[in-house]
Amino acid sequence: MTKLKDTYPLYLNNKAVQPNTDLAVTDKFTGEVAFRTALATPDIIDEAIAGATRAAPAMAKLASYERQGVLDHCVARFRERFDELAYALCVEAGKPIKDAEGEVTRLIDTFRIASEEATRNYGEVQPLDISARAKGYMGIWKRVPIGPCSFISPFNFPLNLAAHKIAPAIAMGCPFVMKPASMTPLGAIIMGEILAECDVLPEGAFSILPASRDGADLFTTDDRLKLLSFTGSPDVGWALKAKSGKKKVVLELGGNAAVIVDHDADLDHALERIIFGAFYQSGQSCIGVQRIVIHERIYDEFREMLVAKTKTLVAGDPKDRDTFIGPMISEKEAKRLDGWVQSAVKAGGKLLVGGKRDGAMLEATLLEDVPDNCDAVREEAFGPLAILSKFSDWDKALAEVNDSKFGLQAGLFTRDIHKVLDAWDELDVGGIVVNDVSSYRVDNMPYGGVKDSGLGREGIRFAMEDMSEIRNMVIRRA
Repeated sequence: MTKLKDTYPLYLNNKAVQPNTDLAVTDKFTGEVAFRTALATPDIIDEAIAGATRAAPAMAKLASYERQGVLDHCVARFRERFDELAYALCVEAGKPIKDAEGEVTRLIDTFRIASEEATRNYGEVQPLDISARAKGYMGIWKRVPIGPCSFISPFNFPLNLAAHKIAPAIAMGCPFVMKPASMTPLGAIIMGEILAECDVLPEGAFSILPASRDGADLFTTDDRLKLLSFTGSPDVGWALKAKSGKKKVVLELGGNAAVIVDHDADLDHALERIIFGAFYQSGQSCIGVQRIVIHERIYDEFREMLVAKTKTLVAGDPKDRDTFIGPMISEKEAKRLDGWVQSAVKAGGKLLVGGKRDGAMLEATLLEDVPDNCDAVREEAFGPLAILSKFSDWDKALAEVNDSKFGLQAGLFTRDIHKVLDAWDELDVGGIVVNDVSSYRVDNMPYGGVKDSGLGREGIRFAMEDMSEIRNMVIRRA
């Protein structure tokens, strides 16, 4: 049986360091302390940034095959430690074990993609003789590493969302300092342990630093860092951007994603995918299905299908392989969302299924007829809640999806290619997923949002572009 250690270090300039055991991390199902990690103080963070700054020239000079070798080593070690990583995720995040295993698989995919991209950092030869004055001139540009990067990752996908920062940084040749979420730091610490096995990385190439939010200002404000990549809540993300100074900022923030179910959809397929999209890992996904917009011709039928399926979902200990709904990350968050559900019902919404809370456990919940001004509709639920509504006109359905301050992803279930193309043109989101849910993501695609959902794109190739600068060279043929 997989077991966790009692204590874990932080990683400072490639090395394990145990200055304290101040961060207690709980088992999210039992509420008991599962292990303790070191907590980085401001002086340790400062030392890590100094190390990354010193390491930048050496990191930039690593050959493509050397960077690829580091990533390949990580892939091999993740495979060897698959069960340990999945169990750690199940404990520290409360993620059902099957979902935890799925995230470890995506972690491996993300590093494997980065390994391939490490040798594809291409530039371009550009003719400059666009007029007589430039006759005899040519241009060549390439991408060079931007320099030391700062990464802040969230609790809900503590492995894969950290990987979407670490892996492209290594592929591009950027040293980095990372702050994993304090509630779920272990996955990133294990990544640090594996990276520390790679002697080719110069000292200071990476630091993994669990830290309190109050003590972590240097991740944002220090001008030695050339890029900040943050994944988390919109309120925090935009506040960090406002005080980040001159550095480039990439934000992957929240959403209240919608799916449209048209009258010609395959309802059995749509049912399975929407239930998954709304309730997997207790709905704690920024692209989880929160709004389900259903054509009036099939509304009653599909509503009953959704309610019946939701009632079958097994809630309980995430270590049990039959569990589909585990705890939310904290009782505080469960209370917050439970309050939104009760407010929506008080405002006139109808509770179809669920709606009960026990500690950090909140039942999978469906509502309908919820007024548009309720938090359950307007804000990001980030929990096991979805809202049903009906439409008769496709353009109005698109408008309903767009009626949000968020714009991350949207899902469509329709067989009409013209409606698909209309949605691709009209929906103000970072991406649409056709005949699947908004929560579908493949780790090499450009992923990100617009409006309050963020800036920039992840997906290895696209993150590498953010982690680089274009350096041009002009040649005159005398």
